[in-house]
Amino acid sequence: MSSAISNSNHTNVNEYVDDDQSTTRRIRLLSLHLNPPILHHDHQLQLEACSGRTKMNVDAEKLTSYLRGKHRDVQEKIFEYFNSRPDLQTPIEILKDDYRELCMRQLVGLVREAGIRPFRYVVEDPLIYFAMIEAIGSVDMSLGIKLGVQYSLWGGSVLNLGTKKHRDKYFEGIDNLEYLGCFAMTELHHGSNVQGIQTIATFDPITDEFIITTPNDGAIKWWIGNAAVHGKFATVFAKLMLPTNGVVTDMGVHAFIVPIRDLKTHKTLPGVEINDCGHKVGLNGVDNGALRFRDVRIPRDNLLNRFGDVSRDGTYTSPLPTVNKRFAATLGELVGGRVGLAYSSVGVLKIAATIAIRYSLLRQQFGPPKKPEISILDYQSQQHKLMPMLASTYAFHFATVNLVEKYAQMKKTHDEQLIADVHALSAGLKSYITSYTAKSLSICREACGGHGYAAVNRFGSLRNDHDIFQTFEGDNTVLLQQVAGDLLKQYQQKFSGGTLAVTWNYLRESMNTYLSQPNPVTARWEGEDHLRDPKFQLDAFRYRTSRLLQSAAVRLRKHSKTLGSFGAWNRCLNHLLTLAESHIETVILENFIEAIKRCPDANSRAALKLVCDLYALNRIWNDIGTYRNVDYVAPNKAKAIHKLADYLSFQVKNVAKELVDAFDLPDHVTRAPIGKQTPGEAYTEYTHYVGF
Repeated sequence: MSSAISNSNHTNVNEYVDDDQSTTRRIRLLSLHLNPPILHHDHQLQLEACSGRTKMNVDAEKLTSYLRGKHRDVQEKIFEYFNSRPDLQTPIEILKDDYRELCMRQLVGLVREAGIRPFRYVVEDPLIYFAMIEAIGSVDMSLGIKLGVQYSLWGGSVLNLGTKKHRDKYFEGIDNLEYLGCFAMTELHHGSNVQGIQTIATFDPITDEFIITTPNDGAIKWWIGNAAVHGKFATVFAKLMLPTNGVVTDMGVHAFIVPIRDLKTHKTLPGVEINDCGHKVGLNGVDNGALRFRDVRIPRDNLLNRFGDVSRDGTYTSPLPTVNKRFAATLGELVGGRVGLAYSSVGVLKIAATIAIRYSLLRQQFGPPKKPEISILDYQSQQHKLMPMLASTYAFHFATVNLVEKYAQMKKTHDEQLIADVHALSAGLKSYITSYTAKSLSICREACGGHGYAAVNRFGSLRNDHDIFQTFEGDNTVLLQQVAGDLLKQYQQKFSGGTLAVTWNYLRESMNTYLSQPNPVTARWEGEDHLRDPKFQLDAFRYRTSRLLQSAAVRLRKHSKTLGSFGAWNRCLNHLLTLAESHIETVILENFIEAIKRCPDANSRAALKLVCDLYALNRIWNDIGTYRNVDYVAPNKAKAIHKLADYLSFQVKNVAKELVDAFDLPDHVTRAPIGKQTPGEAYTEYTHYVGF
């Protein structure tokens, strides 16, 4: 996907623009044509000059040092361990049950032999934890997900939703893998709507226990990782039912630790039914299962009671006053899963882009008459497929690094504004990046022709394993609606004199710019310096988001009068999805520009500036209709943007090898013969693989 603002989600944002404003704009444009101004190109905020018409000098090692940062050593330790253990590397062809056992051996080896202990970093230093997850997922995505279930979901729920008594009892067993566990939230009939789950936990004041019950087939816990084979415990999300004076009160969704297998014999415990969800499209190293509970009794202490507790006499207490606030706090503590998926998805995109670009550099087809064949990356069509993707990979890298840093700061400070910011930002980035990566994997496969279809070259397994990233930890369409809802809330606060959250600060100035009309002079500027000016690029992104936001608010207000709030939201849904994607693209560009400023090496800064310009102008061109419809960009300027984006794509192609080398992915991580760095290596390994 060249832009997450796709045709399917495109909305005519001018539908509700006032006719008088449109007439005024046309008169101003006519005046401009009759009295053309003298154009002066704005050089403000120009970060780094392009290298001109010559290939720039990029030191891949210095760029790698900036990209991978201070936790490169722990990633290298992981890579070295698996490189030294070929018996733990996943073969191309493997049966489901064998794959699950291999994945378990990989996890045990990593923790007990290599000494990689991720659990302690889940709360103490999330930056290290996510660096581990990126490296482990690069080795095998099933392993990365299985590890995430153990430490981020099962372990994270104990740390984040429980209290000291739970940490004291379970920490060591979770850390050393004695207490393998599951995260049982999703049910057969409920996934995204967690408040609608039907599993119940009824307090029995006589025995001082909770009774966990699956009341119907729709309430069976489904797709539960680690449940089918290896799990011994599950964090079960259920409605807490509290009997008081003969009346049972629903206190809302709470989390409970439920043993599901005997610690010694590994047999399923009484009242627990476990079935296997079977072979999946991907991630078959993870043993997903279904859980039914038939009046399973657990001690009262197994309630994870950070946000709500039940005393011995059945009294309920909570630091939060309502069911909705408790539910929001519970889910808010689980946002780390979304952060990890966004970060890991960028890692998958790095692998796919590296393989496809290296192959495109070495593969030669056709050429001028009586001349040698040329690299397929010299063809403009191949550049259009892969160079904006490479630029996006860099942009996503810096955006997710910033997200992880914010998440780590949030865990330390518990600042309410930062919590809200991370919640919305993680939802948007997880949705946008995983959707983009999923589409890019197919593009990479196609860009490598028939050889891309060989399983050994990894695109198939990467695509299948990554595909579910768009669904778990929040369906992408649902998450984008959360972002749109937050934007509308911020919009309302802006006009009520409220304080904007950090991520939305730009809306204050940008909405004021939007409410005035586009400047007909700057709409015609077409010089390279102007188009590559970060101020122009950011202003364009912000203007689009502000326009989408204002028009969405107008439409919702109009339709709610006849359809009600739910009907109005559904009527405007594609518009709202486009709004959310536009906002996330703006945030990504902001982070990229700031990352360039911080880069200490001048050559690396120049390379990153080139890549950033391609990212920005490619996005603007992909949505050029929006800018043209409101005269934000004149026809000549639109043409100049297109030409410059083409040229920048060519320039990025010239340093593509160095840019993918800077990802510093070892051959045993890419594991694709066509992803080798030299033609000789690639074709030799490929022919050996098929038996020559």
